[in-house]
Amino acid sequence: MINFAAMPPEAAHLSDLRDASTKAAVDVAQRIIENVGHVLEGKREVVQMAVTAMLARGHLLIEDVPGVGKTTLARALAASVGVEFRRIQFTSDLMPADVLGGSVFSQQKGEFSFRKGPIFTNVLLADEINRTTPKTQSALLEAMDERHVSLDGHTHMLDEPFFVLATQNPEEFYGTYPLPESQLDRFLMRLRIGYPPEDVERQVLARRRKSDPVADLAPVVDRRDLLSAQAAVDRVRVTDEVIDYLHSLILATRQTPLLSLGASTRAALALERAVRSAALTEGRSYATPDDVKVVAIAVLAHRVRPAGSRDAVGGHVDGERVIRDLLASMPVPV
Repeated sequence: MINFAAMPPEAAHLSDLRDASTKAAVDVAQRIIENVGHVLEGKREVVQMAVTAMLARGHLLIEDVPGVGKTTLARALAASVGVEFRRIQFTSDLMPADVLGGSVFSQQKGEFSFRKGPIFTNVLLADEINRTTPKTQSALLEAMDERHVSLDGHTHMLDEPFFVLATQNPEEFYGTYPLPESQLDRFLMRLRIGYPPEDVERQVLARRRKSDPVADLAPVVDRRDLLSAQAAVDRVRVTDEVIDYLHSLILATRQTPLLSLGASTRAALALERAVRSAALTEGRSYATPDDVKVVAIAVLAHRVRPAGSRDAVGGHVDGERVIRDLLASMPVPV
């Protein structure tokens, strides 16, 4: 317990400010979770993980069969935050310029000027991202990693916050292009939504009459609230014990014969960032080993390669199983 009486006045004041900012960030997370939960019923854990990715300044890949709410979740997240939202329907004929923009000649000015593409937004829904070619998929790499776009010798910065939420159907292969490892690595988390609980689905069938429930959602936070909550993630405390536990898991992925490719240092940093954000969405200013358990599969499974498997979908399923088994076999610090 912190003894504020023993602190210098400026130190006590700083602690008060940190507590206030943490509480405000927790409130932001809970407001978004509750608002999205109005349209994605029975899936609070999924919604909380999505908000965790957003607060961690990461990007999110939602992989599931059609009709379970992938696009609904993406649109509801954007609707809950008062920032600019754009959607790109990825198709086989989509070109990089359709995503990034390009130089357009103005006859009036007699010169070329840059016209921004839809990627210049705060929340970008990349719908069915695996239906476009690897050339167009790669157009997202720089933006997702470095928050800017380089074209024609010029660098164009993206506004903050910048959050890419992509969807894909893992069960359909015709006309699709599996995401390469470099693209998968840009996503902080990969989630599945799954079917809703039977009782919730029955209630939705009996109650819902409108075809677009997201249309009724109003923003519950604004851009400043979201940026402040993202900054608060940096102040979440992570003890040496939690770091050691997290690092042990990373090392275990490299040592197990069940994986031909273990987690990289970039994956370890992503996991640490997600752990901080998960603690905040749980209402805490400090991380615990349970936070590692909560986010580990979503952060690591798409970044490892099961031994003897090159299948983009089946490999992910096996990767989840390996991460889950490694967590079960590791001692948890107390």
